[in-house]
Amino acid sequence: MSPSLAFKTAIVPAAGLGTRFLPTTKAVPKELLPVVDTPGIELVAAEAAEAGASRLVIVTSPGKDAVAQYFRPQPELEKTLESRGKSALLEKVRRAPALLNVETAIQEQALGLGHAVACAEPNLDGDDDAVAVLLPDDLVLPTGVLKRMADVRAERGGSVLCAFDIPREQISAYGVFDVEDTADDDVKVVRGMVEKPPADEAPSTFAAAGRYLLDRAIFDALKRITPGAGGELQLTDAIALLISEGHPVHVVVHRGGRHDLGNPGGFLRAAVDFALDDPEYGPGLRAWLRDRVKD
Repeated sequence: MSPSLAFKTAIVPAAGLGTRFLPTTKAVPKELLPVVDTPGIELVAAEAAEAGASRLVIVTSPGKDAVAQYFRPQPELEKTLESRGKSALLEKVRRAPALLNVETAIQEQALGLGHAVACAEPNLDGDDDAVAVLLPDDLVLPTGVLKRMADVRAERGGSVLCAFDIPREQISAYGVFDVEDTADDDVKVVRGMVEKPPADEAPSTFAAAGRYLLDRAIFDALKRITPGAGGELQLTDAIALLISEGHPVHVVVHRGGRHDLGNPGGFLRAAVDFALDDPEYGPGLRAWLRDRVKD
């Protein structure tokens, strides 16, 4: 399998209740809230497809069917748009279903990210040697880091994670990697990970982002870890177990930006950022913002 096709299945954990967006998320899943006019989960799915994925497994909770429904064709809507000559809108409506094949896995109880990933194992085929995991709250910009991660896995084996280089004074808000350098400044060997350390005790300034390219061995490790804080199965604990057993784990340091869609403040920043780049909305929004900030 070539480096650009180092995985075919991407897993997106989307079972959460979206409590920080209540009351909206009483009726609308957080993953479908629009960044300008495109739901965050479509942006993440497009990133996975761009990196070579052909299948998306959405881990969802009972009653949260709308997220998967979004990726299914809507023939009646398409027919109506076509009959009215709305070709640009028709293209947008057809975009998500055409990205990749979408399946669901049900997480009956919210028992942590590790548990959510484990729920997707029955969806895998015998040739799924590795899977990508993309957290839908994280928009990693520009896209392309998954391709780089796949190249590193092809060269070095094992599992590959994404990291950002964070100013030390901000590092205590993140999971932080304990790393060793390689000949490539943007590829590090991972020796361990510390959750939210004090800034002066952090082993590095490389913090975890929501992108993982995990060897299939992760599913065996998830069966062997014990619940951590809050009774949850942590993905990082399973990765730490693999490291302790000699499984190669590397990080790719991404030198771009990111947006956190997991809270309203971060979501608003993402929406403004994307809207400013939109040829239809950008010029007017930029002018309005200048006047609004001036006031």
